[in-house]
Amino acid sequence: MKKIFRFFLQGLLFVAPAGLTIFILYWVFDKIDGPLRNYFDSIFHVQIPGIGLLITFTVITLLGWIGQSILFRPIGKFVDKVFEKAPIVKMLYSALTDFFNAFVGEKKKFTRPVLVKVNMVSELEKVGFITSEDLSELGVKDKVAVLFPHSYNWSGEMFIVPKEHIKPLNIPPGEVMKFALTGGVTRV
Repeated sequence: MKKIFRFFLQGLLFVAPAGLTIFILYWVFDKIDGPLRNYFDSIFHVQIPGIGLLITFTVITLLGWIGQSILFRPIGKFVDKVFEKAPIVKMLYSALTDFFNAFVGEKKKFTRPVLVKVNMVSELEKVGFITSEDLSELGVKDKVAVLFPHSYNWSGEMFIVPKEHIKPLNIPPGEVMKFALTGGVTRV
């Protein structure tokens, strides 16, 4: 019974993101399309095919823009000021903010995927992302900071690696991250 329940949860984790996205898009489309078609039909006496889809796309895009520029910036500045005054909270908040900005912010950090030789004897290599090339603050020369994401997890390990052990990958960073996070299950 435990195995069945575990498979059910794994299936739910697999289906939930796509299912929720489709449901939300359908719900927004359904709420907008019907009234819009009736509105345009009553005013112009014309049915415009695809008007609901166009308006749904426009509304979602506008919500993204409003959320990014009008709502979140002032709220973010206020929250920053509040958290700046509490030392321990400030440390945690700034670390989490930097972490999330590295993935989805305007200042994405995981843009330079590399293949790193981590074992010279067995030729073992890992996929990672250069996060910092200047380590002079640490007193380290000729090395870079590389983050190795953990598979099926939003965590990773950061290593200081000699530059000669790094081979840049000419692959889009998003594809490399997907490859690393899924343990190599998805194709690059």
